[in-house]
Amino acid sequence: MKKNLFFFVFIVALTFGLGLLGVSAELCAQEAKAETKSGAAATAARAPEGQEYSGMYSFLKDGEFVQVTVEDAGHVSGFVSRFGDGESDKGAFLDQFFKSGKIEGNKLSFTTDTVHGVAFDFKGTVERGDGKNPGDESYFVLKGTLTENESDVNKKVTSHAREVVFKMFPQDAAPAPVVRK
Repeated sequence: MKKNLFFFVFIVALTFGLGLLGVSAELCAQEAKAETKSGAAATAARAPEGQEYSGMYSFLKDGEFVQVTVEDAGHVSGFVSRFGDGESDKGAFLDQFFKSGKIEGNKLSFTTDTVHGVAFDFKGTVERGDGKNPGDESYFVLKGTLTENESDVNKKVTSHAREVVFKMFPQDAAPAPVVRK
């Protein structure tokens, strides 16, 4: 009889313990789900300031563009895709990655690498454009001074500055940002 009583108590305790484990697992799952939701909200709240300016903008000629990606701590990466103008690269599509770039509030500046003797410096602002809603064409525009620095074979640099306005492409037309390693 003692064996049966012991066995009965053991089975009841085991059943009760397994039930508690099930409830505990369910509570842990609910807590994890709540943390994920609050973590996502916290991550969104910590998105880098100015990140809404990230996107693809027109450049100097039709078919050319500049990709701007706002990262942490005001750092900006990106590249210019343009057609070559020189004798050796006339009409060729050239990508010039940002050597440096930063944003402070809406003040943007970047410098590209030199490709085929040409580099660009941009100093200006990101402003609201004619687009009505986020994702619309020209929702943001880059306004400022673009300086083209051209090096000849003797390493003599000639600079040409001009005022520019680059319009943001519509969101559905923009490719995913390229991450430079």
